[in-house]
Amino acid sequence: MNAALRLSLSSLRGHGRRFAGTFFAVFLGVAFLAGTLVMGDTLRAGFDTMFGDATKGTDAVVRSAGVITTPGESQGVRAPVGTDLVRTIEHVPGVAAAAPDIQGAGQLVGSDRKPVGGQGPPTLAGNWIDDPKLNAYRLSEGRAPAESGEVVVNRGAAEKGHLKIGDTTVLRTPDPVRVTIVGLATFGGEDGMAQVTFTGMTQADAEKYLTARPGEAAGIRVRAGPGVGQDELVSALAPVLPKGVEAITGQESARENTDMISSQFLTLFTTLLLVFSGIALLVATFSIHNTFAIVVAQRTRENALLRALGASRRQVTASTLAEASVVAVAASAVGIAGGIGIAAGLQALFPAIGFPFPEGGLVISGLSMLLPLGVGVVVCLGSALLPAVRAGRTAPLAALRETAVDESGASRVRATAGGGLAALAVGVTLTGVLLTPSLWLAGLGAVLALAAFVVLGPVASSAAVRVLGAPLDRLRGVTGGLARRNALRSPRRTAATAGALMIGVAVVSLFTVFGASLKATMDQTVSRSFAGDVAVSTPSFGAGGSGLSPKLAPALARQPAVEYAVGLGKGVAEVNGQGRALTVTDPVTLGKVFDLGRIQGSLNGLGTDGIAITRTEADKQHLVTGDTARLAFTDGQKADFTVRAVYGRSELAGDYVITRAAWAPHRTQDADTVVAVSFEDGVSPAEGKAAVETVAERYGNPEVQTRDEYARSSAAGIDMMLTLVYALLALAVLIALLGIANTLTLAVHERTRELGLLRAVGQTRAQLRAMVRWESVLVAAFGTAGGLALGAFLGWVLVEASDGASDSAFAFAVPPLRLAVVALVGLAAGALAGLRPARRAARLDVLRAIATE
Repeated sequence: MNAALRLSLSSLRGHGRRFAGTFFAVFLGVAFLAGTLVMGDTLRAGFDTMFGDATKGTDAVVRSAGVITTPGESQGVRAPVGTDLVRTIEHVPGVAAAAPDIQGAGQLVGSDRKPVGGQGPPTLAGNWIDDPKLNAYRLSEGRAPAESGEVVVNRGAAEKGHLKIGDTTVLRTPDPVRVTIVGLATFGGEDGMAQVTFTGMTQADAEKYLTARPGEAAGIRVRAGPGVGQDELVSALAPVLPKGVEAITGQESARENTDMISSQFLTLFTTLLLVFSGIALLVATFSIHNTFAIVVAQRTRENALLRALGASRRQVTASTLAEASVVAVAASAVGIAGGIGIAAGLQALFPAIGFPFPEGGLVISGLSMLLPLGVGVVVCLGSALLPAVRAGRTAPLAALRETAVDESGASRVRATAGGGLAALAVGVTLTGVLLTPSLWLAGLGAVLALAAFVVLGPVASSAAVRVLGAPLDRLRGVTGGLARRNALRSPRRTAATAGALMIGVAVVSLFTVFGASLKATMDQTVSRSFAGDVAVSTPSFGAGGSGLSPKLAPALARQPAVEYAVGLGKGVAEVNGQGRALTVTDPVTLGKVFDLGRIQGSLNGLGTDGIAITRTEADKQHLVTGDTARLAFTDGQKADFTVRAVYGRSELAGDYVITRAAWAPHRTQDADTVVAVSFEDGVSPAEGKAAVETVAERYGNPEVQTRDEYARSSAAGIDMMLTLVYALLALAVLIALLGIANTLTLAVHERTRELGLLRAVGQTRAQLRAMVRWESVLVAAFGTAGGLALGAFLGWVLVEASDGASDSAFAFAVPPLRLAVVALVGLAAGALAGLRPARRAARLDVLRAIATE
């Protein structure tokens, strides 16, 4: 074993350049993984500290015990508590102070009349708590609000909206309220809690604009007296609290806030990055395997001589694995350092793009160091295992052979196995898509399809390169023909080299097709369900924005140019024991502006005790018209509602519809998510839209859009997602590019004598460079074509599986222009990867090259 190790180290010292591509592939993958883990730990610790510091003066929080959580929402909705409970709490022994905490949605309008924030994170408003220990925000400039209309805003929101102390602006609550900024605040020492905006009002204004009724609050913050612990305080509060109200410690409240951030943002964010780290490492696996396979093939005579001199198979195998180990450990170690650098760079970059990193140094845990190191070593050794075993099987007589012929492309065993795997993949996929819709089965079929592509790669590469390279004979003459023959020389090598790029292109194509399908689905949904002319909405998604004033729809309906205007609000309740989102609206007008499909029963008589349900939900709940459903609201009240209508479509209208009168006794802050408008006959689109905009301006100036504009804006988040995906996948494409470059560099070294002979018989340096570059382009073209085909197939699988597993109808769409751009990027990557090997080949000394053994 010592001899094998010495031999490996000697080989690495003498031929270190062979493993440059492997080194960088491992380095990049490990750096991305380590950076993701360090960044996640740092963010989590930063938010822990931020919430801990911001709430360290709050020893207990009194709130409603009941919570209703709807599907897809991690944070439930609680009923308010009465502010009169503050007086009772203040008389409890051990209580030093108590203050109501009123919270709601409130979106500031900047100096440019555009809303501040709202693109995902919440836009919050609440009462300004005078007790500095109970207030999560700290005044940094100005003073606290003292009169109606005065507000304090967080410093980050003021900077984004170009607002300063003394400015007067509008706060959407969602009714527009004129406010004057009298102070700026920070949260835990930062300009705000991430990109969340906050506006602090007087308690009277907060009760007036943010609650359904005066005297209600989201909770009550309590501070303990000297010597009273948090658990002790909670125990003292419990006996005086009414039924349905609970007290939790301040530490538990801070932990819940951190968990909410972790579950909603950090977990999603870090999981996304970890997925792309996995993709990068998968691509690196192909590059590493190919490098070692070529190195082993080039050292066939050397390994055979070792075997002839007495080296055992185990020693030759161990020698190759020792080389892989050295490269793996060195690259992974450097990759960990690079990952720490990536996390530090992101810590500095995030504030510049508007997302403040919580203060504090990087958190580097043992797991975030050891896991990437272990993954890097395992990936490198696993990729080198088969080539090492192949090296150990080298026969001593191979030392007498000049060359070995690669017949992998003609392997019947490979063709049979790959064909069987492809048939199994198609069968499993179609079962999971068409017969028994299942994302798990579809995912298994996708994995099998990827495996089939890998197995069939050498079989398909010969035919593919012949087809893709056919034009080169005519366009580039002898140079093009030689490039095509070089790519055909080793089908296994060509397939393995192209495989890394194929994976990257396949994932890019998958997300491109899925994103286009989501946008097509949104267009289809709006076109099919929305029968109005314009939609009034706030430009936001996620939890952001304040919504629209419920007064807007009636005001629009009174305009001469408008035939119908209907607003869609949101509510929550437990329907027969299950949390569900309710659509609060005028059902009669809803049926005139939205296509609800076939309706059983009538929407006209819902009243205060009737409900309309989609056919899908009615089947799930085993309800028909005339049946009774038990609704439990957040305020603890329960009521029986009669199912008076069952309708077919739910994409925009929601699954459960009740009237505003039925929702009014249970509502909190009331807001509409969208107002749909239909014009009177004879009213032109421009005239009608202008009339709607005039009225909308009085209600906070929300955006007025045509149906097409509304569909595009609803799908705006998809383009943002794709941009992020493309940026992250650039790493995988870079690793694939390094793999192609490394393979060609090794191939140039392998063909040194051949290249020298070509130069000797008249091939110019330019022709030699062109030959190597076109070989690189052909390999990239094969990988790109395979990736596009695989990605489009997997995109179709994902769309169809989502369609079967969801109540919504998904539309499949293939964006030819975007896929053409992906193809051009793949080919450009191949051309770029071939530049350095081509220059190196052209610099070869002719006589020395011919004399090379």
